[in-house]
Amino acid sequence: MDSIEQIPAYICQNLHGIFCDIDDTLTTDGKLLDCSYQALWNAYYAGLKIVPITGRPAGWVDHIARMWPVSAVIGENGAFYFWMQDNKMHRFFLQDQATRAEGRKKLEAIKNQILAQFPQVQVAADQLYRESDLAIDFCEDVPRVDPSIIPQILQIFKAAGAQAKVSSIHINGWFGDFNKLTTCYLLLEKLWNQDPANSMMHYIFCGDSPNDEPMFAAFPHTVGVANVTPWLRMMKAHPKYCTASKGGQGFAEMVNIILQRRKVIGQE
Repeated sequence: MDSIEQIPAYICQNLHGIFCDIDDTLTTDGKLLDCSYQALWNAYYAGLKIVPITGRPAGWVDHIARMWPVSAVIGENGAFYFWMQDNKMHRFFLQDQATRAEGRKKLEAIKNQILAQFPQVQVAADQLYRESDLAIDFCEDVPRVDPSIIPQILQIFKAAGAQAKVSSIHINGWFGDFNKLTTCYLLLEKLWNQDPANSMMHYIFCGDSPNDEPMFAAFPHTVGVANVTPWLRMMKAHPKYCTASKGGQGFAEMVNIILQRRKVIGQE
């Protein structure tokens, strides 16, 4: 990976927006720092669209879409996106209500199997606010587990026919053929009337963990905050650039460099 300092000015000058993870990308140790929140506002004031993409639940996404300077939010690893328009909340779900309810029933059985086999993990505290997935906490509100059990939990999901991804804090599983990347494509096409094949070059993605790998593979311009490094051994697709700082400070570092380079005409 190259340092974010090496990103060419022409890329920054042609950006329309930033897609980014939340946990351990925008946040640091579970907190949204002043520098990363200010970076969101700085990017917003500069005319960039901001789209957080997260495994966090619908309840969180509703709040973020309403309160943060963002253009839309993708939640539960691609199950939906919410956005504000004319001061009203709008929601697009990839599955209808009946399909989501059926998926939750099947996930309940998976949950029981995982907790019986691995009592050191627990259901994520935000599970109550989820529409489409099951989040298993392996280090947020429980002591960090032996990493060797993570592939075993992933296999339980997959054996039941569910998709599953690892974030920096949770293992998320769901039924359906969507993921973070496919919903990025849908958002570009349906919400902004853009052809993803032609418009992706005008967006940058920033993330930190294995569930960001599809975006690292698909977006032409990608950035990992510094804490992505320990996860690289689990990933085939790596970010092109990396920040010197971790978490929210790394995100702020990236935004500051992008905005500085946007002001420098002709620099490469």
